[in-house]
Amino acid sequence: MVRVSQPYLENIPREEAYQRYLEGLEEMGALNPGEPERISVVKSRGRITARPVFAAVSSPHYHAAAMDGIAVNSKDTFGASETSPLRLKIGEQAVVVDTGDTLPEGFNAVIMIEDVHFPEEDLVEIIAPAVPWQHVRVVGEDFIETEMVLPSHQRIRPYDVGGMLTAGLTEVDVFPKVRVALLPTGTEIVPPGTSLKPGDVIESNSYVLGGLVEEWGGVPVYAPATIDDYDLLKERILEYLDKADMLAVIAGSSHGREDYTVPLFRELGEVFVHGVAIRPGKPVSLGIIKGKPVIGVPGYPVSAALAFELFARPVIYRKNGLSLPEDNYKKAYVSRKTVSSLGAEEYIRVRLGKVQDKLIVQSLPRGAGTVTSLVKADGVMCVPRLSEGYPAGTEVDVRILRPEGIPPTTVVVGSHDLVLDVIADLLQKKYPGFRLISSHVGSMGGLTALKRGEAHLAGVHLLDEETGEYNLSYVKRVLNGRKMVLVNLSYRIQGMLVAPGNPKGFRKLKDLAESNLRFINRQRGSGTRLLLDHLLRKEGISPAMIYGYEREEYTHMAVAVAVASGSADAGLGIQAAANALGLDFIPVGEERYDLCIPAEFWDEPEICFVRKILADPDFHQAVEKLQGYDFRDCGKIMAEI
Repeated sequence: MVRVSQPYLENIPREEAYQRYLEGLEEMGALNPGEPERISVVKSRGRITARPVFAAVSSPHYHAAAMDGIAVNSKDTFGASETSPLRLKIGEQAVVVDTGDTLPEGFNAVIMIEDVHFPEEDLVEIIAPAVPWQHVRVVGEDFIETEMVLPSHQRIRPYDVGGMLTAGLTEVDVFPKVRVALLPTGTEIVPPGTSLKPGDVIESNSYVLGGLVEEWGGVPVYAPATIDDYDLLKERILEYLDKADMLAVIAGSSHGREDYTVPLFRELGEVFVHGVAIRPGKPVSLGIIKGKPVIGVPGYPVSAALAFELFARPVIYRKNGLSLPEDNYKKAYVSRKTVSSLGAEEYIRVRLGKVQDKLIVQSLPRGAGTVTSLVKADGVMCVPRLSEGYPAGTEVDVRILRPEGIPPTTVVVGSHDLVLDVIADLLQKKYPGFRLISSHVGSMGGLTALKRGEAHLAGVHLLDEETGEYNLSYVKRVLNGRKMVLVNLSYRIQGMLVAPGNPKGFRKLKDLAESNLRFINRQRGSGTRLLLDHLLRKEGISPAMIYGYEREEYTHMAVAVAVASGSADAGLGIQAAANALGLDFIPVGEERYDLCIPAEFWDEPEICFVRKILADPDFHQAVEKLQGYDFRDCGKIMAEI
């Protein structure tokens, strides 16, 4: 194994890195499109014209009837009127024509068939005169021979194919598609479908990046996954540069013991940038080898996708002979506080939904390896390099990722529950075009979002210790005077989630304080946290006595994952989360989970369809499989406030 010392990563602003990369490539001619190639017009859709395209024939190339009717010489029709019909002899003064027929010589107009009458076999009667060239497509009406049909550097659309064929063309000169080699690296990488052992990572990055290359008009060239071996990687880089116009090396771009991308780029060519002030994706490296652009992207999927999009996309467009298209941005409002660190531009993938006239942002998980954020994202929100984030309710610019636009969306903010996923699935199935998205900020966070007008409904399970009532007093206090409806979703069993077999022997809440159990808590303001605090007070247990009380997660499944992975010994949550990951569950008590709905949304589609789902037999059949729930009041109005 070759060990290579590396200088430390830079941390330069994205704009400077972008400029440095493109200027370096331009100076070396690495952004120029390839030599034009001539292809069939009928196979040219999506390709880029390398030269202006000129018509070989006029269109139409003859005077053509534009309507079914009779061809006439307009001067023979003067004087015709409803009170004085004029008769013309067929074959001499009039000729029957169909749309597209050649206009007979000596004729200069067409009268539509619905405006004529045939009193006799060889006569036609008209009641209005024709003007010259009426309903006639004259030679060159569309374009004239030698006229430019398409300019150079234009992406050919289906309409353009038709235009070129109409212009008498059968071939067109286009730029060659940019071929982008994708080289995944890492000793831990295994192909899709491999039987996995601990430490294996399924190779998916190259297929994600390859799909992006195709969307941007290029051709992906897939290299096999290559282990972290300096000499072998060097061989592969040179091999695939010979097969492509540019190369992306996936992983190995950072500063680790077996990160060889940057040393190889420096040995074989030149590195313009190594380290950009972006999050995720900081270790990206940008350079040139053998006159061809190269990019080293980080191995984490979200980092790889972002770095590739920011720096490979503009190169592919330039080499295709195109300018970079403008992105689609929309104003939206952040539904929960977003914290970021100074010094790096942070790109956060988000889901979007419209509540009345406001587009609402729900941030997705931000880990560099969180593939679900790529799958679910409607857009990307950027936190500037010198900002520490956004308070809830801040207006931000979001780059839209869905070309088809944002579908009608029921926006749910509040407490997490697995039943919401069942509703979301059935909503899209039963009412195509509609969907439900949820942000898990806890019950109090949900009520606050309703107060700000940033949700259609909130999931809540807030126990009033004084009255023993769920949700009512909190809704009255937070939403003060606003008309609301509380609809029951379910009753849930809350309990302690522990490892299979309960190896720590947890039996009661006091065990949290009297043993060395590592606890995982829910966030402040969540119904589960309020329930726990209530139970601790009843037992006379101080939170300070519980190891891990300060460690917080935002969902029941996140608590379950912490226990299942061994990073925690116990956490309070619902039975369905325990069952999902094969954990043991020790019941603590039943709680009521309601949907809090503003009265003004009651008959809106976003709420109406959810209400219909709650009454649907398919919904009840689906949730019967979830243990730890009781749906005895599901869909019932519990209170109107």
